[in-house]
Amino acid sequence: MEMKPEPDQAGSAGLVPVVVVMGVAGCGKSVVGSGLAEALGCRFIEGDGLHPPENVARMAGGQPLTDAHRAGWLDAVGAQLSEAARAGSGGVAACSALKRAYRDRLRRICPGLVFIHLAIDRETARQRVGRRKGHFMPATLVDSQFATLEPPAGDEAALNLDGTRPVAELVAAAAEFLIRAKTA
Repeated sequence: MEMKPEPDQAGSAGLVPVVVVMGVAGCGKSVVGSGLAEALGCRFIEGDGLHPPENVARMAGGQPLTDAHRAGWLDAVGAQLSEAARAGSGGVAACSALKRAYRDRLRRICPGLVFIHLAIDRETARQRVGRRKGHFMPATLVDSQFATLEPPAGDEAALNLDGTRPVAELVAAAAEFLIRAKTA
C-alpha cells in the first residue's frame, strides 16, 4: 500500500527526502538502502553501525532487544537523519523500525520521515540471515523480529515492497515513490 507523504515529508523543492528502509533482519535494508542513497545522491546511514556495544553483544548472544535496548539506538538513527534533513542533503537509513512506536519515535526526532518497508517471509529471512558472514545477528533471532513487527499502517508515509524482488527493482520502485510523493 502506498501512502502519500505530506508535502514537508518529501523535502523542499530540490532537496532529497529523509528515508528509512525498514523491515526484519535479512530483508535487504542495507543493500537496498545504500542503492537508494546512491540513486538519490544522498548519504547512507547504516543503522547497525549505531548500535551500542551492549546491544551488539546481546544480539550476538542470541538475545533479542527490548524496547528499552532499542531506545538509544533509535535516537542515534533519528539524530543522524535529522542532521541530514537540516543540512538539506537528505539521507537514507537502514533501520529495522519494526514497531509503530519506533517509527513514531524516529518521526519525533526527524519530522517528515518516509519509510520503505521491505516485506519478506520468515523462511526467506532465516535463509538470508543464516548465509550472512561476519554479522552479529544470528538466524535464531529471526522469530523475535517477526514477533515484534508491526508493518506500516495506511496512515503512515510508507511504501510496502516485496523484499524478494531484485535489488535494482526495489531501488527503482522506492525512488519512483519518493519522486512522485515529492511532486504530488
